[in-house]
Amino acid sequence: MKSERFNFPGALGHDLAGRLDLPDDGHIIDFVVFAHGFSIGKNFKPLHTIAKALVDEGYAMLRFDFTGLGGSGGDFSDTNFSTNVQEIKSAAAYLEKHYRAPGILIGHSFGGTAALQAAQDLPSVSAVATIGSPCSTTHIVHNFGDKLEEIIESGQAEVMLGGRPFVIKNQFLDDIKKHDVAQGLGDLNRALLIFHSPQDSVVNIDNAGHIFRFARHPKSFVSLDGADHLLLKNDDDADYIGRVLTAWAHRYVRGNSDKASTNA
Repeated sequence: MKSERFNFPGALGHDLAGRLDLPDDGHIIDFVVFAHGFSIGKNFKPLHTIAKALVDEGYAMLRFDFTGLGGSGGDFSDTNFSTNVQEIKSAAAYLEKHYRAPGILIGHSFGGTAALQAAQDLPSVSAVATIGSPCSTTHIVHNFGDKLEEIIESGQAEVMLGGRPFVIKNQFLDDIKKHDVAQGLGDLNRALLIFHSPQDSVVNIDNAGHIFRFARHPKSFVSLDGADHLLLKNDDDADYIGRVLTAWAHRYVRGNSDKASTNA
């Protein structure tokens, strides 16, 4: 696959680093936006594996770093669920302006929760897939552990996420309380595919059950038996997700192929 790298504006006014992976022959079935998990970034290895599986089947996938992560500007501590949702929509707007509006959203973990929210404001999107995603925005709080009280009392605290320190501010806690993703699922009106591992120790599989229950058909669930939350235990897990995604997405793509422009 070939790739193009570019910047586009984020929710807080900083440039976001984007990467668009394209089929070698330039013929595109549909465009996909992938939202990475909390504090991870677009270059996370399993995301690359999933992207390759889709691109090999004719999809173009846009991955990007949320504000303050990877190659994107800004301060991660100023971000929240609302900014994540807005930046997914900004990524979709970039594709619409330079290529074609995306038909598919995919999100891992907290990025999947944000994708569910963003899809409701993106009429071009016909299908959404989540991977190990929480059913509510407040689920993320358990990652802050004994720092939660410090965040509330002092306004911010340094929290270890994936072995790296990040500053979390009270504004993040205030923002996640404003969103009821489960309530919006009934009005999603998009095809939905839920991937989740029964052994996920970060986001319990009960979250997948809640998403499935609240969403309307067409909806599907795929068990990632034996997989860990970050899909790092076995390289085959990410490859499996990618292959299942391509088969599922073909039912919901818009059907016409485009010749990709390389003049964006």
